[in-house]
Amino acid sequence: MVWIWRRRLLASCLCITATIFLLVTLQILGELGKFERKKLTNSGLQDGHPKVHEYRAHRYSRIEKDPDTLKRQKIFEAGGFPIMLWWSPLTGESGRLGWCGMDPCFFTINRTYLHHERTKAFLFYGTDFNIHSLPLPRKAHHDWALFHEESPKNNYKLFHKPVITLFNYTATFSRHSHLPLTTQYLEGIDVLKSLQYLVPLQSKNNLRKRLAPLVYVQSSCDPPSDRDSYIQELMTYIEVDSYGECLQNKELPQSLKNPASMDAEGFYKIIAQYKFILAFENAVCDDYITEKIWRPLKLGVVPVYYGSPSITDWLPSNRSAILVSEFSHPRELASYIRRLDEDDRLYETYIEWKLKGEISNQRLLKALRKRKWGVQDVKQDNYIDAFECMVCNKVWDNMRLQEKGLPPKRWKAKTTHLSCPEPTRFTFSPPTPHWNSLRDMWIPSFQQSKKEARALRWLVDRNQNFSTQEFWALVFKN
Repeated sequence: MVWIWRRRLLASCLCITATIFLLVTLQILGELGKFERKKLTNSGLQDGHPKVHEYRAHRYSRIEKDPDTLKRQKIFEAGGFPIMLWWSPLTGESGRLGWCGMDPCFFTINRTYLHHERTKAFLFYGTDFNIHSLPLPRKAHHDWALFHEESPKNNYKLFHKPVITLFNYTATFSRHSHLPLTTQYLEGIDVLKSLQYLVPLQSKNNLRKRLAPLVYVQSSCDPPSDRDSYIQELMTYIEVDSYGECLQNKELPQSLKNPASMDAEGFYKIIAQYKFILAFENAVCDDYITEKIWRPLKLGVVPVYYGSPSITDWLPSNRSAILVSEFSHPRELASYIRRLDEDDRLYETYIEWKLKGEISNQRLLKALRKRKWGVQDVKQDNYIDAFECMVCNKVWDNMRLQEKGLPPKRWKAKTTHLSCPEPTRFTFSPPTPHWNSLRDMWIPSFQQSKKEARALRWLVDRNQNFSTQEFWALVFKN
């Protein structure tokens, strides 16, 4: 009877312990918000590629790989994890406890945590960063972190020293960022080496009877790079098949007209038939490199590239793309492309790297090897996860320093983390009709953004909430 009584007592103790642990867990999560996951739909398209929201499918694989679950449990029970508040609601998550290695952080978009004692960092998505609402006054322990992988035209204010240096941590397309996103559109080396979509040169030569040597596909017209002006001039010297809404002279099948179809199998097969593709970025900035260069390289089409001045640092080989910047006028570029079109041996020098499967660019190989995130790969964290964990880890580093009585390390973004020159127009850019001022908008918009950046910095340094009226009054006073 004694042993039965002991077993019952032991079982009761275990039940009571389990109940207490459950109540503590629920209390912690109740304080910080419900643990939930909200699905985001694609909120828009920029230059035919899906916005960043689509790449959040995989979350914190590290928690499953880490065997030290007891240590995690102790940290969790202590409840001392910091809060990371997405001031721009990029993730859509009202509350989630995430583990970054052994560092737990609570990620949320709930602004009621603005004044919570454990709120340590504010995360901003660059496109949505605006002056209408900022977490002010900013306390000494409040870090600001910027995630911005998109075109400078989305928010020019960020590209000036007064604003970019407001942030402690950055994840941008610049290689100088704390978390560089330069290769954000490249899945990996294997897709560059793949011959899956490669059309043999002899077949391309036969297709030339009905296809132009060059293809152009763009539906975001008249951007800051003034690419449409260049291509319009180029068309007077060489034939170009132009799909999309910009300078259109050829129709895609109805099923492929949606810009979201630009990564569809059918679209790939159409583009792969061409010898050359006009790969023009919407802005000219160092390291601003999009799918426009990677897609043709994956398909075995020679890109005629205009965009990042530092593009040679990222190409798979030193002869894998034709650079517009090396030609003084579209006339010279057209002449060179005709020469390659007529000389198979010369043309093949631009795809030899792919045929042999040889990537000679060590910078590119190293960058892909070192990056802590993947592209459309469910086996890896995505770059938003990597950004969140970078901030979480750095916050914990400083918390540990303070526990030892040491001063925290102060991180600060530099101008190189996000910098672009003022947009320019080509000398042969046609005059813009009075009813279409988009092409004429970019230069004055960039110039005004300098004033906006100075005004915003002054108001933030004052460390008080301000109205939009105060901001604009200061902008136009400068």
